[in-house]
Amino acid sequence: MMKPTLLVLAAGMGSRYGGLKQMDGLGPNGETIIDYSIYDAVAAGFGKVVYIVRESFKDQMEAHVKEKYKGVKTVDGTPLEFVFVTQELTKIPARFTLNPERVKPWGTAHAVLMAADVIREPFAVINGDDFYGKESFKILADWCRAHAGTEGQYCIIGFELENTLSENGSVSRGICSYDAKGNLTDIAEHLEIAKEADGKVYGNNSVNGEKHVELDAKALCSMNMWGFTPDYFAKSAAIFETFLEANINEPKKEFYIPYAVDVIIKGGKGACEVLSTPAHWFGVTYQEDRPGVVAQFARLVSEGVYPSPLY
Repeated sequence: MMKPTLLVLAAGMGSRYGGLKQMDGLGPNGETIIDYSIYDAVAAGFGKVVYIVRESFKDQMEAHVKEKYKGVKTVDGTPLEFVFVTQELTKIPARFTLNPERVKPWGTAHAVLMAADVIREPFAVINGDDFYGKESFKILADWCRAHAGTEGQYCIIGFELENTLSENGSVSRGICSYDAKGNLTDIAEHLEIAKEADGKVYGNNSVNGEKHVELDAKALCSMNMWGFTPDYFAKSAAIFETFLEANINEPKKEFYIPYAVDVIIKGGKGACEVLSTPAHWFGVTYQEDRPGVVAQFARLVSEGVYPSPLY
């Protein structure tokens, strides 16, 4: 049975959080959010984990991960494989000259491209600081297995908007639009989303400028959880070159996954299914988020969803 790969975006430096979120112990026995994601992914049938990290903490993280997971086996009893790849702003095609004012890498789609040489099978992409829930990994693993050997077939896991809200304030979310076949047509960014006293969800639409509009609480939104067939790498690399031709001198422009996918689907080079999950998302952006996430993991352990310790 084909085992898909899990690609973890963990190159963020955590400047808003005040440290490396990727290594912050939030579970009852010091488990990280990535630990729970990998636990769920292994149970769903993933066989390899590719970490995208920065060179400055690659050795530290690799040693930490290899020690923690040294006894973990996949569903068929073979050892779980780990690969570490770095994302740096200098990793661009040789014909381009980097703007010296640029200090950050080129965004999530650029990060995914760093794994082009180490993935040959359908794969999933997740953020390292987001909790997605075991149901989401099962949906994604099933999709990957069903699309082994195909090309131009992608998917996004859509979370119900009300399942992604924060108790610590408003959030920004990309709400998915899709056609009658369930294929993605657009992701529209909405800002300052929150559930208010009347029980309804409101937010601002950054596309058309509408302020404080009621939003469908069941609308499916992107939390950056994707599935791709491996042909995505070549298509995305070509789009990145075009992106750089227009933006190489822009110090803050970033090459995001939704942008790359949008170019592919609107150019007729692929399709992206929107797959709904019943799971509840949570994650950490600021230190203020930490106590709530610690409480969430404590609850999940007390309810028997996860063992403690996890490994």
